[in-house]
Amino acid sequence: MVKFTFTGGIHPDDGKRLSKDKPIKEYLPKGDLIYPLSQHIGAPAKPIVQKGDKVLAGQKIAEADGYVSAPIYASVSGTVKAIEQRRVVTGDGVMSIVVENDQEYNEVIFQQPKPVEVLLPEDIIKLIQEAGVVGMGGAGFPTHVKLSPKEPEKIEFVVVNCAECEPYLTSDYRRMMEEPEKLIEGLKIILRLFPNARGILAVEDNKQDCIKLLRKITQPEEKISVVSLKTKYPQGSERHLIYAVTGRAINSSMLPADVGCVVNNVDTVVSVYHAVKEGKPVMHRVVTVTGDCIKEPCNYMVRIGTNYGELIEASGGFVKEPEKIVSGGPMMGFALFDVNVPATKTSSALLCLSKDEVSASKQTACINCGRCVEVCPGRVVPSRLAVLADRGEKEAFEKMNGMECCECGCCSYICPAKRQLTQSIKSMRRMILADRKKK
Repeated sequence: MVKFTFTGGIHPDDGKRLSKDKPIKEYLPKGDLIYPLSQHIGAPAKPIVQKGDKVLAGQKIAEADGYVSAPIYASVSGTVKAIEQRRVVTGDGVMSIVVENDQEYNEVIFQQPKPVEVLLPEDIIKLIQEAGVVGMGGAGFPTHVKLSPKEPEKIEFVVVNCAECEPYLTSDYRRMMEEPEKLIEGLKIILRLFPNARGILAVEDNKQDCIKLLRKITQPEEKISVVSLKTKYPQGSERHLIYAVTGRAINSSMLPADVGCVVNNVDTVVSVYHAVKEGKPVMHRVVTVTGDCIKEPCNYMVRIGTNYGELIEASGGFVKEPEKIVSGGPMMGFALFDVNVPATKTSSALLCLSKDEVSASKQTACINCGRCVEVCPGRVVPSRLAVLADRGEKEAFEKMNGMECCECGCCSYICPAKRQLTQSIKSMRRMILADRKKK
């Protein structure tokens, strides 16, 4: 069997055994729900409710503020308690709508859209936009923008990122195993936007049961295929996924559409299904709660705005005190100093670890071993770029192709000197991007 892959990458212990066999369970929140107005790339949403207003689950509470933005919907019924700054997983204070949960979970009556077969492409895009669908793999880019390239007829591949290469995460795997029909139907909806495209479900080969299931379901579909990717991190990175399945290369200044591709995450495609087939906005997502400190690792169907602390409690709490808690996976997630933060559209996991290996490691001088270069999927020289970043040499950093780093963390993981290469490079990239924005 051909295994599609790319050059570089690593294969850390994936930790998926803790939760991969745990079916998705619906979790009903107990406390207040927090809805940050910025859960996506682009302009924050604008509140359309006020303190004291009664809301229903599925009711729009904030509208998109521009084209590159996304509306937000209440996921429970209750009363708007406040509109104020609240802490999110990155540690930032973000203006948020706070809803006091009435525990009744009354929903609006969703308007059934017309059959997909009679919808025009612009109708489908409008439904996706109105539902507040964004990239739910972590990027949070508004999906209606991604699905609206200037020349849709030039799109040849719609790739569904089913890799889930980040260690410990199993939310996409459980979604594929339990609701594969919704995933396929969502992909077929997206394919209606691109007359010359075929769909590709790209799955890592450590999910053989998933590959077998998806191939069985897609057997009658002439325009959809399932490919087996080599299990390797960061196989799910957009650039490297495109290269693995199509052989087409893009750099940091290009978009997937420039090489005839559109890439979407599993949960995003399922959200497209709910928006277009059922008229339902984004109110839920699947979150993996896992790690060696969690008593009962699990995959939950979580209502957007649910407090992370509640999910830990629902999983039996801690069997031992964690040294590190991460929102997301260990490679690209955000370390938390407080679990009293809300799950958002881009929340995929809550990882609780008994050992903080990064803090415990002692950083020493670079030994020029070249391992960071060997594993770098961006084909740059992380050890040199980190030095330039620490010195603040922006021009030299750009000349050495520092902007081609995808911030995957492979170099920091493999470095025997325990240098925080990714952190230095990431900080410099942020400064350069901020400078470009000012100009």
